[in-house]
Amino acid sequence: MRPAGHVSWFADIALSDRTDVGGKGGSLGELQRAGVAVPPGFVVRTAAFERFMTALELIAPVRLPVADLDPQDLDAITACSNALRRRIEQADLPQEVAAEIASAHAALCGGTPEAAVAVRSSATTEDAGDASFAGLQDTYLWIKGADQVLRMVRSCWASLYSVESITYRRSRGFQEHDVAMAVVVQIMVDARSAGVMFTRSPVTGDRSVIAIEGAWGLGSSVVGGEVTPDRWVIGKITGEISVREISDKTIQHLPAPTGGVDTVPVTEEQRRAACMTDDELQALRAVARGIERHYGCAQDIEWAVDRASGEILILQSRPETVWSAKDDAPTARAAENPLSHVLSIFGGRR
Repeated sequence: MRPAGHVSWFADIALSDRTDVGGKGGSLGELQRAGVAVPPGFVVRTAAFERFMTALELIAPVRLPVADLDPQDLDAITACSNALRRRIEQADLPQEVAAEIASAHAALCGGTPEAAVAVRSSATTEDAGDASFAGLQDTYLWIKGADQVLRMVRSCWASLYSVESITYRRSRGFQEHDVAMAVVVQIMVDARSAGVMFTRSPVTGDRSVIAIEGAWGLGSSVVGGEVTPDRWVIGKITGEISVREISDKTIQHLPAPTGGVDTVPVTEEQRRAACMTDDELQALRAVARGIERHYGCAQDIEWAVDRASGEILILQSRPETVWSAKDDAPTARAAENPLSHVLSIFGGRR
């Protein structure tokens, strides 16, 4: 029987559940329900975070000190962040919450309790169309064993109070009581290649193309900017590859034998070899078109190719925000007098 209450499986949630499972969790559930291949997993709901925080705040406040911070006072933010993260990471989980997470982890891993999983932050405020919290909270890769998963869940909760996350919220006026953290736990993909793709050009905003970036190994090397990825630009409808840039990829992220991720040199023969075939690029294009069609807006998508099976798996899809924000921006400031622009034109004529 599937655990309930503090845990939900991807199959049971959708993007409309964002307030309970966060942006990343809601998106993964939505993608799975839409028939997109995603690594299986579950979400530790915000209810677990709230229960944990309630117990913590009985001892000393957490949200109030954050709400009082000046977004310009980096020293105060850093001191507050360090203190809160330490408190959260060292506090015990409520017994019922820990039991539900451990039970869901056992069900996810089947008969292999040491199977590797990714533990990923999923804030309620992330991956929205009008604000992007991507990268402000933590993700932990290749985590093994229930005890480590429970520890990383607390670390994800604690990352809601990172310096970057606090500063972002304070500078934009978010109310602390409106912010909560869910956590995604999903089977880890042993990626041969991985990367990101955008369903409109991140350089020009062109809606007719899909831009793909990728490198060998786990996608963390691309997202973290540690490797210059291969890059392609493909016609969304035609499939024509108009840009093909194959980089010198010197390192890759691979699973460490004891858990976690190692940075490993790329072999000489792979360094300047494309990490994706043209057939795989066309498969990515088809997936990207389907996801954009489902959501109805341009998407920023993380993908991986499974080393053993060659299957393309989607790790996340979020609204593209840079060009969408430019599209939504007014072309001119509204005047108090609606005739001002007319008067200004004719007033200059003599």
